[in-house]
Amino acid sequence: MNCKGLVTDLYQLTMANALFKRNEHEKKVVFDRFYRKNPFDGAYTVVAGISHLIKFIKEFRYSKEDIEYLRSLNKFYPEFLDYLENFEFKGSIYAMKEGTIAFPKETLLRFHGTITEAMLLETGLSMIMNHESLIATKARRMRIAAKNDMLMEFGLRRAQGHSASLWGTRAAVIGGFNGTSHVEAGKLFGLPVMGTMAHSWVMSFDTELEAFREYARQYDENIILLVDTYNVLSGGIPNAVKVFKELRAENRLPKKYGIRIDSGDLAYLSKKAREIFDKEGFEDAIISASNDLDEYSIELLKAQGCTVTSWGVGTKVITADGTSALGGVFKMCEKETGNGFESVMKISNDVAKMTNPGVKSVRRFYKKKNGKIITDLMCLESEPMPKGEEFTFTTESANWRTKTLKKDSYIVEDMLKPIIINGKICKQPSFEETIEYSKSQMKSLWPEYTRFLMPHQMEINTSVLLQKKKKEIIKLELSKNSAVE
Repeated sequence: MNCKGLVTDLYQLTMANALFKRNEHEKKVVFDRFYRKNPFDGAYTVVAGISHLIKFIKEFRYSKEDIEYLRSLNKFYPEFLDYLENFEFKGSIYAMKEGTIAFPKETLLRFHGTITEAMLLETGLSMIMNHESLIATKARRMRIAAKNDMLMEFGLRRAQGHSASLWGTRAAVIGGFNGTSHVEAGKLFGLPVMGTMAHSWVMSFDTELEAFREYARQYDENIILLVDTYNVLSGGIPNAVKVFKELRAENRLPKKYGIRIDSGDLAYLSKKAREIFDKEGFEDAIISASNDLDEYSIELLKAQGCTVTSWGVGTKVITADGTSALGGVFKMCEKETGNGFESVMKISNDVAKMTNPGVKSVRRFYKKKNGKIITDLMCLESEPMPKGEEFTFTTESANWRTKTLKKDSYIVEDMLKPIIINGKICKQPSFEETIEYSKSQMKSLWPEYTRFLMPHQMEINTSVLLQKKKKEIIKLELSKNSAVE
């Protein structure tokens, strides 16, 4: 097992060390994981990283070498280091399933454990969910732009490191990609691996036609020829047509065949290619394209009549071009005291940074007649689940604003599912189930939320009881922590 105990920030360890000295390191806490702003100026985020998170927690241990390194820093009590040698997460985690559409400020993950467990695991947990949710969201935007076309992830060589490439590829498939060129990711996660050829293959032969013929001779299926090494219209496409005619004459033309264009005016060149192929009787020839594509360029190309139906996307999906990081945070909402448990919250002069107290649930309301999302409700876990009765939402910032759902007009779902209970990993959906679930989540989203320019923003509601608890805590904490002269 790979020991992951050092995948944390120094201050997490020093805080835990100090609490250990006070004998407060085993106090129980509850933390919320959420984010404050949608990436890419969008209206939603696609949750990803749960599978990686489970693996990370399972491997979060301190080896003897780790302990000796920490000892060498001269910052930790020997007894605390002895404690770390036997560290193992024994708490519980509830989270939205991978592929879930989520919105700002609502709980994506709820963490129950000791304060030490929370401190040591926070950094790695945040890193994983920030990164993979960001990639999945970028990929979903590209899927919206590409509609039903093939999307191939080609980002390995542009990824920001090995781990980022592996898990980023998986997240891209959760977001809607059909497969990847990344062979290791294909093996580890069971992803379809796909690809065509590089310019170096064409340049290895004396002529482009010879390169195409040799490739077609050695591969019987999915023959996609790269046609822009020299000149697309005067060389690449005519040479591809020659090879396809030869294969057809030999009854060797596969079901999947066509070309890839990697440079130039993709809209113009693809339309000319379609004309030529159709004229020559190759109406089912695939036209694929690559070259620094993203959701905006794909959408624009399709609006211009581009005939591409297969897109190879690399840099801008694997690096989540447009938003460098997802600003997810991990905040305490409940803590153990001498009298049981106490709800807590962050209070700030910056209203946007204030948090919601207590152990909470996220309940999603869908329209019964079409399955579209109406809204999400943040409420205390102890509040009863609505069962179809008339239900009213009250806006926290303007409590005269209300919205009432008629009886039997909606269905409601608790979005936080058990991931780990008392240290034991719960059965999780298969990757195939996750992909299908991600698709269904997008179908539940109104189109106003999926547009790239000025999308509609979902209003997340908080229950009246949660609003009341929040006001009580604010009043109490301000009175306790105000300066006294």
